[in-house]
Amino acid sequence: MSNAPLHFKPITEQSAMLRSGELSPVELTQAYLDRIDALNGELGAYITVMGEQALAQAHQATVDMQAGNDKGALHGIPVGIKDIIYTDGVLTSGGSKVLADFVPDSDSTIVRMLAAAGAVLLGKLNLSEFAVGGTIDHPFGTPRNPWNTNHTAGGSSSGSGIAAAGGLCAGALGSDTGGSVRGPAGFCGIVGLRPTYGRVTRQGVLAMCWSMDTVGPMTRTVADCALMLNAIAGKDALDPTSSDAPVPDYAANLNAGVRGLRIGMPTEMFDYEGLDADVRESVLRAVSVLEEHGATADEMSLPMSENSGAVFIGTADVDCAAYHSDWLRTRPDDYDWSTRTRLETASLAPAWAYLRAQRARELIRRELHAALDEYDIIALPTSPVAAPPIEESTGKPGGYYQGKLDLGRRRYTSPAALAGLPALSVPCGFSDAGLPIGMQLIGKPFSEQTLFQVGQAYETATEWNTQHPAL
Repeated sequence: MSNAPLHFKPITEQSAMLRSGELSPVELTQAYLDRIDALNGELGAYITVMGEQALAQAHQATVDMQAGNDKGALHGIPVGIKDIIYTDGVLTSGGSKVLADFVPDSDSTIVRMLAAAGAVLLGKLNLSEFAVGGTIDHPFGTPRNPWNTNHTAGGSSSGSGIAAAGGLCAGALGSDTGGSVRGPAGFCGIVGLRPTYGRVTRQGVLAMCWSMDTVGPMTRTVADCALMLNAIAGKDALDPTSSDAPVPDYAANLNAGVRGLRIGMPTEMFDYEGLDADVRESVLRAVSVLEEHGATADEMSLPMSENSGAVFIGTADVDCAAYHSDWLRTRPDDYDWSTRTRLETASLAPAWAYLRAQRARELIRRELHAALDEYDIIALPTSPVAAPPIEESTGKPGGYYQGKLDLGRRRYTSPAALAGLPALSVPCGFSDAGLPIGMQLIGKPFSEQTLFQVGQAYETATEWNTQHPAL
């Protein structure tokens, strides 16, 4: 058992404490509600806190456990979800004024799955508007990095990264279209998984890009990430894009190790001129740790990946603009300037450009799949930089989400998204300014279990996951 405060203990330890009777679901839930009350005003993690409902769920979990009705590792565990996931009778805002009054009359499949697993839902987490990224003015408060509140938490699953890293929930769900789980996970120093496309249902989840959207867990440890994926993975009859591929027990065999695994390291990601030296060195050291434990690592090339940022924008933004077309015409002033500008620009994209981007996407997909025929894992930084200051990380001209900077950073997270592949971000160090750095691992389709095993081997050999922001 770790020496971490209760709010920073991993789910695996909290679950054991609940089952031993050392802790009750109500006590654990109240501890998180108290922390949210104390810190959310500073951090901007939650849009809606469901305190009364969460305590009712915690009381029910207590009754169930005392009656011997154990629903599994998440039973009685308090979690938060990104505010694009439908919740019956609770605001689902998408982080936008457009949906500031939208209250669904049904739960998404994911919320029902969490309930079936016995999880306690603390509330709905802040985000970049409609999961697009680059929001300038957040209508429900500016999300702030718990390691340094003057810096961004990343987008678009900002609140999910903040809440997991800052101890405002035991685990969170975010969504990842082009990097929106992995980016905040890297910036906030936690574990974040983009599952294989189709591994997790998107029913009742606001769309950004129909062919790339995924929902994934964000936690403080790899084992916790595996437990959360166990609860939400699988075929959903209400989502025709969900896969019926068998769902393994992701928490099993986590300690299988990395001996004999082959790791590819794309030169395009390590020699990029926009890659900060401290990020590069941290990820190289992380790969060397895996080599020390029996993996082999080689430099390799993904030449098409240099174009992946532009290809992502040329596909995802156009799809997103189509989804928002009615609101853009009837309620344009309710959008953040950055979101509106980006989507209106995408609305003007000619068909030939969209089709050319789709063809380039297929080349990137083939390139990655061919590389993964040779290598078990592709390792690279999650982001070329640590979290920038907030004023530099919006969609304002010259910012992190504009122009060459935007396309350069997107080369790190776009390839897996374009190819529909699973990718895991794990903390691997800190920048010279004391901000977290993430290593990204990309795997074969439906190889989440392998990603977890690699992440677990690295996590066990290091102590990055035991460090938490001082709040």
